[in-house]
Amino acid sequence: MKHTTRTWGARWVLLAALAAASAASALAQDIKIGFVSTERILRDSNAAKAAQTRLEQEFSRREREIEALGNQLRQASEKFEKDAPTLSESQRAARQRQLAELDRDFQRRRREFQEDLAQRRNEELQQVIERANRVIKQIAEAEKYDLILQEAVYIAPKHDITDKVINGLNSAK
Repeated sequence: MKHTTRTWGARWVLLAALAAASAASALAQDIKIGFVSTERILRDSNAAKAAQTRLEQEFSRREREIEALGNQLRQASEKFEKDAPTLSESQRAARQRQLAELDRDFQRRRREFQEDLAQRRNEELQQVIERANRVIKQIAEAEKYDLILQEAVYIAPKHDITDKVINGLNSAK
């Protein structure tokens, strides 16, 4: 008698495990998942390209000014190196102070430029991401997605809806 009870107990456990596995499989088949590559959106969408163009226009003048100041510093340094042997001690010290001051100004302006550019780039990209998120939500609701991921280690290409999002962004204004 003990032998049959154990056999039936094992069968019940096996049946319960099969039922759970089958329910999980059915559940997994009912979930519609999508994936969006934020990197591609920020690289390929018209909104991101327009943001990049705006940044270039906004910062190109300052970038040229900083490049010119860098060239001026380089030329002044080369001239000082060439003239140094013929300069008196006081002239050499004065030129070194001028070079140090020019270098500080150049470093400060370059740092401020980089900080301002980074801040504006973040602002522009945040606007693109917000617009993309609205498009993603519209696609999710229209096509009945249960889950849309924006970052993943691996995703099967059939779940990638990035092109739909880029097209939606490009067609929206």
